[in-house]
Amino acid sequence: MIAFIDDHRGAYGVEPICRVLPIAPSTYHAHVARLADPTRACHRLSQSRAAARERTPMKLTAVFS
Repeated sequence: MIAFIDDHRGAYGVEPICRVLPIAPSTYHAHVARLADPTRACHRLSQSRAAARERTPMKLTAVFS
């Protein structure tokens, strides 16, 4: 839905599109702001991203004889 709004906001504007779609304009603007500035993400998402960076891939070895 965000991509659709991005594609058509130049022609129609965000608010008119959001009136037709089931999304609040504030939700769209908050999402765009988080994409532009990742520090605006919620604490839980920030922690998940940090944990993902710290994980190291497991070595998979075959245990067949």
